[in-house]
Amino acid sequence: MVVGPAALAGAAKQAMPKLASVSAAAMDAESGEMLLEKHANLQMPIASITKVMTAMVTLDANLDLNEKIRFSEQDRVAIDHYFSRIRTGSELPRGEVIRIALMSSENLAAASLARTYPGGSRAFVKAMNAKAAALGMSNTQFVDSSGLSEQNVSTASDLVKLVAAAAKYPTLREYSTTTVHTANFSRPRYKLAYVNTNPLVRYERWPADVSKTGYLDKAGRCLVMKTEVDGRPVVLVMLDSFGKRSPIGDAGRIKRWLETGNGGSVASSAWNYQRNKLAGYLAKQPTASLN
Repeated sequence: MVVGPAALAGAAKQAMPKLASVSAAAMDAESGEMLLEKHANLQMPIASITKVMTAMVTLDANLDLNEKIRFSEQDRVAIDHYFSRIRTGSELPRGEVIRIALMSSENLAAASLARTYPGGSRAFVKAMNAKAAALGMSNTQFVDSSGLSEQNVSTASDLVKLVAAAAKYPTLREYSTTTVHTANFSRPRYKLAYVNTNPLVRYERWPADVSKTGYLDKAGRCLVMKTEVDGRPVVLVMLDSFGKRSPIGDAGRIKRWLETGNGGSVASSAWNYQRNKLAGYLAKQPTASLN
């Protein structure tokens, strides 16, 4: 874990914060300075953080956000019949589909965005990888739009670039930080209530331009955000945390460390989890330990 020249609260002079995440990064969004890096070059599954790229690619295509998308059995197959409350055959405007994919991590919504992209899902994934390359995300690969595949991989160093780019999309900023939302479906008509999966946005009311959580067994708990620390815009990335609230806690620890220099502490179970997971990652990527 290393820190560059201090941009906030004399961070470079302080001891490193204790984090529960295997990998993490923090970047000053104005200067581009990396404020913190912890195993930031480790390539690992990113779960539903994928949906940030899914939203960007959809918006880049300038498709009609008011056009209604019909959810199909093909979408269910694409997510391996993972649970969704959405009824097959019902419809929702594309903009609303993006919103629930981002704020509430609706996997069927992400699959439908790929299927209805010009050229279909295969062209969509190709566009995702092209966008990653254009952003300089050299250690990133996408194979689906939802993040349910563990083959969707990236690094904390790459994901700060993704989040910084995503923050330039007003629609994505609005949708990813929506706290609660009711989606009105048609054919048939029904309503579903959705909540933001990031408690820092929904309950703690952290200022946020971008927010996305993610979880898979192989990926652990993940969180990316663009927020404010001491009035400065900061991008936070936390990957592969042990507990459900661990990345939330890490965001708070990084914020407190940047503001006060207090490094905090984490539970022994989190240390044990990190040690075991890190050994597995480094066995496959021995050079990634060099930050």
